[in-house]
Formats: sequence, structure tokens, C-alpha cells
Amino acid sequence: MQTVSSALVRAQSLGLDRLDAQLLLGRALQQSRAWLISHDDAALPAALAADLLAQFEQRAAGVPLAYIVGEKEFHGLLLKVTPDTLVPRPDTETLVEWALEILQTLPGQPRLIDLGTGSGAIALALKASHPAAEVHALDFSTAALAVAQENSRQLGLPVEFHQGDWWQPLAGQRFDLIVSNPPYIAGEDPHLPALRHEPLSALTPGGDGLRDLLTLIEGAPAHLNPGAWLLLEHGYDQAEAVTAALRQRGFAEVGFRRDLGQQARVSGGIWLG
Repeated sequence: MQTVSSALVRAQSLGLDRLDAQLLLGRALQQSRAWLISHDDAALPAALAADLLAQFEQRAAGVPLAYIVGEKEFHGLLLKVTPDTLVPRPDTETLVEWALEILQTLPGQPRLIDLGTGSGAIALALKASHPAAEVHALDFSTAALAVAQENSRQLGLPVEFHQGDWWQPLAGQRFDLIVSNPPYIAGEDPHLPALRHEPLSALTPGGDGLRDLLTLIEGAPAHLNPGAWLLLEHGYDQAEAVTAALRQRGFAEVGFRRDLGQQARVSGGIWLG
């Protein structure tokens, strides 16, 4: 017979972090971590114990916890996530916070778009915090868009979705703010193997990782109203290249923001037109 205690021992034998194991176990039993600690002799139904073992094995193999439980919190929103989407990271909230600062300065119903939306995390966080905004979101992946659309429905946050390759579906459209967390990891980055369970195309464009960032910078002016901003998340070592490209393209007030680890994570500039 499996108990709470023996299940945690089994998880430990697989090399699982105790906190992850407790989270999975507590979720399965719909109980708190404190309850688990005080009821370590509680018996587990056989079917539940088998499901838990499968989850423990997935987590031990490096599958992100968010994929196993099917959801992830981002900027106060609980989002559905699947292996078709990246797991939203806390550092991306740096981009959201800068975008919200800009939105506060814009009158009426500012029009914005999130390019490469994935689960819809950025677009939905902006809509939730600035309901007056007309929010659009785009992704190349139809599977990712399906997840984003479901999140939009579940949260009651209306967003207009577009499918296609960066600027291709947006001919003739202009915005007051464009934001993006595009693929930016270099193709030979040693950290990529640890991210093997997430969609590779959303992580890296190959090469030095700058291709999609440069595509966005080059094409953005045709889709920005005068006085509109472009904000781009990028790698910790890419701020110099991204800000240089923004200046060369003609953006003004170019700068960057640091993430929770004090790394330069988001660069942006204003298009004066």
C-alpha cells in the first residue's frame, strides 16, 4: 500500500526535488503541503499512486512542471500551457511592466500587438491590466494559437488573434505599441539541451540567435504609428546588439530594462515617424 510518505520516498529515489514532489502529490490529493506533512501515513488509492508515479518519472526526466500540471501562473493570471507553447518565465514580466508604463501614457484605446504570443501570456497580461487597450496577438504555430485562444476564453479577456510569419499577416496594420518575446537563444547555446521538452522553434532561430530580433526591428516601422514603441525581450548578452540595431533603424529614446536577476533582458525604442 502506498502512503504519502512512501510516495515521497519514491520521488526522492528518482532524484526529484522534494518541493516538486509535494506539489504534484498535493495537487493529486487536493491538499496543502502542510496537510501532507501532518498526514504522511495517509493511504493513496492504487490508481492515484500509479498516476503519481508516472508524473514523478516525467518530472525526473526533465519535463517542466507546468506541462505535467497543465498550467502556469504569469503576472497574476493562471494560464493553460502545453508542449506546443513555451512555459512563461517570471523574467518576461519585465517586458509586461515596461509595456504597461507606456500604455498608461496613451489616451483612449491604444492598439497593441504581441508577436510570437505562444500561450498568450504577454497579450493577456496586458489586456487584464489595461482593459481599454485593443490587444492583438500573433503566432506562426496554429497549435500555440489554439492554446492562447482557449486562455483568452477562459479568462474572459478578448484578444484578436492572427496566424502567420511575423509581419506577413499584418499588411497595412499599424499599432501604438508592439511587444515580442521572440526566439533568441543561439543555436549552439549549451543551455538548449535542458530545454528539450519545450518547442525548439520558439526558443532559437539558430545561428547567433539574433535573426528574428533583427527581422522585427527592420519591419516594425511599417506597422507603428508615429510615437509608438517597440519592446523586445532578448538574451542576457544581446542588449548591445539589439539596441544598436534599433538606433541604426531610426528608433529614438533607445534603452533597456533589467530582469529579476539584474540582466539586461528587454530593449526598446520609440518610432517618431
